[in-house]
Amino acid sequence: MESARNTPEAEPTPAPGPVAESAEPATLPVPAEDVPPVPAAVPEPADDEVPPRRRRGGRTLVLLAAAAVLGIVGGVAVGYGVQAEREPTPLPPLNQVDLAYPAKPAAKGQEPPALAVADDRGLKTEGDLRKLLLPKPAGAKDVDYAPEDHWLSASSYAEDFESPSGAFEYLMDNGIRRIATTSWQVGEFKTVHINLLQFRSNDRLGAADRATTLREGLEEENGYGQPLKGSTEGRSYVLPVDREAGFVDVYEARAVVHRGDVAVEVYILDTKKISQKEITSLAERQLGRL
Repeated sequence: MESARNTPEAEPTPAPGPVAESAEPATLPVPAEDVPPVPAAVPEPADDEVPPRRRRGGRTLVLLAAAAVLGIVGGVAVGYGVQAEREPTPLPPLNQVDLAYPAKPAAKGQEPPALAVADDRGLKTEGDLRKLLLPKPAGAKDVDYAPEDHWLSASSYAEDFESPSGAFEYLMDNGIRRIATTSWQVGEFKTVHINLLQFRSNDRLGAADRATTLREGLEEENGYGQPLKGSTEGRSYVLPVDREAGFVDVYEARAVVHRGDVAVEVYILDTKKISQKEITSLAERQLGRL
């Protein structure tokens, strides 16, 4: 019995009738799909004939390769000729922090003197970070909500963000070490805040990342900002006035920069317009202490 796969669809059975006798026995029809195809006869090639193969580029590829080589050689020769006719151009100065050296070199045969704190910025930040904060100006008042010891915990710092848990996790992931802070009030409304965020030295570069993140967020709404002297990436920004019905106008200016493993944040809040010069000068003076 044939399988269901090879059985054609059933056709209606004709009515029974007389069976005609035949000299040969009747044979069942074989489905066409069960008949193996008969391969066409392929003449065998003569011994001296070789089947042709498809040329892969042939002469065209050879010509293109030769032209490419000539073009490269010619371009190099012309480039050397043009460069030889030019005047020598001095190299730009290296964009890096000045190296620290002792004020007095060591005499021959003596041990070199140790670097003083003033000569090594790394030694500055390894001491009491709070001493690097700008001092409160004469006539300014303390802010009630500022910590008296000028230390700010990571959780307290994160509370000022829209997502405190996300801000705290960000600080932990980037290796926050400690935060020194200072605040003061001038007159009736003007308030100044400065934060020094020190990160651990690892491959995360937490201080640079914090400064870059804050700077990019400010530039999305306030433009490029004013560069800070003594830094290649530090910027100061004067934000648009914040007006709300029933409340006094609030003006704000910010500055952000980093040096080594310390990120610097400077804020000024007032009910009067804040000049770009004021926030820039304040941030540059704080940067100069690091």
